Amino acid sequence: MRLALPRGLRPRLVVAFLLVALLSALLTAALTFRQARSAILDRTQNSAVHDLRLQVDSLVPNLPPDPTDADLRVFARQLDRASGSRGWRTTVSRNGGPPIGTVGEISSTLRAAIKDGDKTFYEREEHAGEARLVIGMPVSRTGRGEGAGKPSGLVVYAVLSLHGERADISALITAAWAGAVPALALAVVPALFAARRVLRPVRQLRTAAEKITSGALDTRLDVVGDDELAALTGTFNTMAAALERDDTELRRMEANARRFAADVSHELRTPLAAMAAVTDALEEDARSGTLPPDTADAVLLISDETRKLAGMVEDLMEISRFDAGAAVLHLDEVNLRTVVHKTLQLRGWREPHEVITELPQDDPRIRVDARRVDVVLANLIGNALRHGAPPVTVRAATTEGAVVIGVADRGRGIPDEVLPHVFDRFYKAEAARTRSKGSGLGLAIAMENVRLHHGTLTAANLPDGGAVFTVTLPYGLSRENPS
Repeated sequence: MRLALPRGLRPRLVVAFLLVALLSALLTAALTFRQARSAILDRTQNSAVHDLRLQVDSLVPNLPPDPTDADLRVFARQLDRASGSRGWRTTVSRNGGPPIGTVGEISSTLRAAIKDGDKTFYEREEHAGEARLVIGMPVSRTGRGEGAGKPSGLVVYAVLSLHGERADISALITAAWAGAVPALALAVVPALFAARRVLRPVRQLRTAAEKITSGALDTRLDVVGDDELAALTGTFNTMAAALERDDTELRRMEANARRFAADVSHELRTPLAAMAAVTDALEEDARSGTLPPDTADAVLLISDETRKLAGMVEDLMEISRFDAGAAVLHLDEVNLRTVVHKTLQLRGWREPHEVITELPQDDPRIRVDARRVDVVLANLIGNALRHGAPPVTVRAATTEGAVVIGVADRGRGIPDEVLPHVFDRFYKAEAARTRSKGSGLGLAIAMENVRLHHGTLTAANLPDGGAVFTVTLPYGLSRENPS
């Protein structure tokens, strides 16, 4: 089972702070406990050794030079009575022999350490679930004779319980925990304060980034301090300044490009109108046979190219109006069937050879700008006829609050790498199409007209082949013209 970590930065900082506080408290408590435990046990054993030495030194002179087992048993009982509050029990061993007294077995480790020595040894052990201290103390000869102060061969073993000391150590552990828990609880306050101080610049950076995302590129932050967050804030300000400069330059260049396109389109419109009038007249002569064949072919070519150029200029002017925010809606209630069939009649598209319509039987009335919807349908159907395969199906349906119109062809569909760019201006999927009848603006103009209606226009491929463009137009638009 994996431990779920907090997701937010604030709880992570608080948890990290608390973990550090807990680790510090536990480490301090462990070191304090170790030192205190050693001090308690060392004091106990040093005091016990000192008291035992005093009692042994006071009772040894009463022993005969060559004591019997009975003498040693009396000696051990005297030491037991002299233990006082320590309550030790003693036994005496002579020359490594069996112990005589009120204590049973003595560990071989302690007996081996004392053998042939004159130093006092001790060890702590667990016996029957009880901690106890075992002291081994060699006894020296007394008197002023030749052997005074030399080992007598006697060793006194004293065993005393460490129950009281263990209780003190347990109380020390409880006190350490009792101190660590409140310390951990109190650490929450500085943890929250520290997290707030650390996260305040982060929150400010997030707020500033959201402002920049919404378009407020003049957003800047005050740099406070000289730490890493201050350096990050300075970097953010530098980035924001660079974005603002780039945005200003791009807007200037875009405005110049739009103005240039609008000016060129406007300037071309008048001479193109004159050229179209002349070529129309010449085209009639070319088709009537009054002109030589070579001249007639040239006139027809010029007339066709002039119409293409005039259409492109009109498309550029339409796009310029969208870019300038000058495009307006003239809403009116019209029948859906009337709008669709009028688009087909004006372009001469025949049913069902070129276009198949599947429209609702109740013929709903929709509140739209009929001219702009006609432009949308004409561009979508014309695009399907040019790049798909007839017949093109125009299918319409009404939903709650909207009308959905789909235009599907029977061609190869749109390549996956082209699909995201079909509504881009001047985008043509194939190099061979650069001389097609379209200007490269038809789908872009259709998208702008749909957006003007607060609707949506999407492109997709059908499972059985072919492409489908789906227009969704809301019913109830206000009469105010969106900018």
